[in-house]
Amino acid sequence: MKITNICCIGAGYVGGPTMAIIADKSPHIKVTVVDLNEPRIAAWNDQDVNNIPIYEPGLSDIVARARGRNLFFSTEVDKAIDEAELIFISVNTPTKTYGTGKGMAADLKHIELCARQIAKVAKNNKIIVEKSTLPVRTAEALKSILDNTGNGVQFQILSNPEFLAEGTAVEDLLSPDRVLIGGESTPQGMEAIDSLVEVYSNWVPRERILTTNVWSSELSKLVANAFLAQRVSSINAISELCEKTEANVNEVAKAIGMDSRIGPKFLKASVGFGGSCFQKDILNLVYISKAFGLNEVADYWEQVIIMNDHQKKRFSKNIVQTLYNTVSGKKITFLGWAFKKDTNDTRESAAIYVADDLINEQAKVALYDPKVTHNQVLFDLNYLDTRSSSENEKHIVSFDSPYEACKNAHAIAILTEWDEFKDYDWKKIYDSMLKPAFVFDGRNLLNPERMKEIGFIYQAIGS
Repeated sequence: MKITNICCIGAGYVGGPTMAIIADKSPHIKVTVVDLNEPRIAAWNDQDVNNIPIYEPGLSDIVARARGRNLFFSTEVDKAIDEAELIFISVNTPTKTYGTGKGMAADLKHIELCARQIAKVAKNNKIIVEKSTLPVRTAEALKSILDNTGNGVQFQILSNPEFLAEGTAVEDLLSPDRVLIGGESTPQGMEAIDSLVEVYSNWVPRERILTTNVWSSELSKLVANAFLAQRVSSINAISELCEKTEANVNEVAKAIGMDSRIGPKFLKASVGFGGSCFQKDILNLVYISKAFGLNEVADYWEQVIIMNDHQKKRFSKNIVQTLYNTVSGKKITFLGWAFKKDTNDTRESAAIYVADDLINEQAKVALYDPKVTHNQVLFDLNYLDTRSSSENEKHIVSFDSPYEACKNAHAIAILTEWDEFKDYDWKKIYDSMLKPAFVFDGRNLLNPERMKEIGFIYQAIGS
């Protein structure tokens, strides 16, 4: 099938950028991104493309180029489904907060709702592409729902997981390490795979497009994130050992990273990993393993999450202990709330959990993040359901200026590795703080010697 019309259900962090690149690189294909969230669609359609809801370097320029030409954002879901030959499903699949699998399994209710809506609307054969991160064998469930609608329409289900790193999503889409497409090995399944391969071939070299069976594709996404998260937790475990000895974790990471068998990536010690994928995907892997009775496998991967939680917890505990065992009424300034630099995504950010711990200790948190709104900060804290929303509002204040946020602070905690933090006038910040002035660098971002010369009591991870 020659694809001329694509629909993507879900206008979030994966759907929006991915479809923008497809539209930009395939001007002959009409691409429509649909979502029931009207404010989100309105933001994607904002005349000022700098106001689009996802911040990724380079994304606004691409949206500006393609929007209105062959890239459209709409709330007319049924119309887009009806017209499309190929439909990406890119909706949220959070970890379940209820019932069987609570705290581990992926909640697939949005996926099932998409399948049922497609089944209801479709009048001709369609290719359905799983773009959301899903547990293994979800394609089987989708096919069961779609094939039992009784309207005679034929559906082919493909798995096409995303491997985007937020902050570099545009670069990852333009020049991917690989594009993975899984499908059935039937003649119809192979035709569907070829149709999607042709879409990506508009800009991705064929040798980077990998085709597998659907189960391998689904599992590969979970395993890729599990391996990356494992490296972060591994170096963070070593960072604690370094702090008890004369070792420096940055020197250890450099030494082992020069081994070609190990490599240097994902060996940066920090306050812990965040984001929408790592924790969710590992928990999914744990749940699947337990479901098959593979308890040792489940325990192995669960330890990656346990280590990550421990790293966040000990960071906040260290702040309290260093500030003479109490932060009650003290102003602690957070630099950064996003889970990593160059994104406004805050999902599972370490900052949320460190703030929650310090608010439990009655600290006054002052915050500056260049891309995260105060409403999002409050939403993140309220989502934990630790205390009332009014109580959270009393304990955290956001500032438009880092210098104002740091004024009269007892301590500064660096939670996101924004590049601009390195360029601040740290002498000016030091002069405005209460003394002794503490800096807890959760990202090993600043120069320790320089900070100590200024007069800070400076603590970094793993040294």
